[in-house]
Amino acid sequence: MTRKLIVIVAALASLALVFAACAGPSSTPEPSSTPTPAPEPTPAPAPTPEPEPTPAPAPEPTSAPNPEPRPSGPIGATWIEAQIDGDNQTVSLPLSELESNWNTHFKLGTTDGDVNFMAYIFDGEVYVRANVCPPCKSVGFALDEGAEKLICDRCATTFAAETGAGIAGACVDYPKASVAYEISGGNIVMAGSDLLGAYQETLLPG
Repeated sequence: MTRKLIVIVAALASLALVFAACAGPSSTPEPSSTPTPAPEPTPAPAPTPEPEPTPAPAPEPTSAPNPEPRPSGPIGATWIEAQIDGDNQTVSLPLSELESNWNTHFKLGTTDGDVNFMAYIFDGEVYVRANVCPPCKSVGFALDEGAEKLICDRCATTFAAETGAGIAGACVDYPKASVAYEISGGNIVMAGSDLLGAYQETLLPG
């Protein structure tokens, strides 16, 4: 009996040691450290573009002449020299020539001979027209601003100064075609094609 008791006590003691080992303080695992993400770099602000300089507005072409005091009565035409720009196919006249003379005419040389034109100031505006009267072969016209007429030097046929239309006379059926132009830099500038077109139109009746 004593031996059996000793065995039981020893077994209980062994069991107690096992429980004691299990019930001992357990090692608490250290919390794993979560890596802190690196802060994203702040993008540098985009450079502010410098404003482009505003170009100065181009001067508007002047269309109103400032002539000398008008002579009384019909004004005979004064021959002036046209300036030809072959690169741009344009013809120009100094506006000052019209302001001084009121009524002018000029010629252009072509392979078929000279072609003639008139440029004058009427009612405060510049007019450019073909200067030819086919029936009488005249190349000169006086300006009678008071009567609002152009008067052929040879046959005295009259034409309206504002429109170029025939009024009365032998060559009344040949109105004087107008030429488009612009005034820039003190010059009256015309396209060569417009000049020749007006001349050819004036050669035909109607």
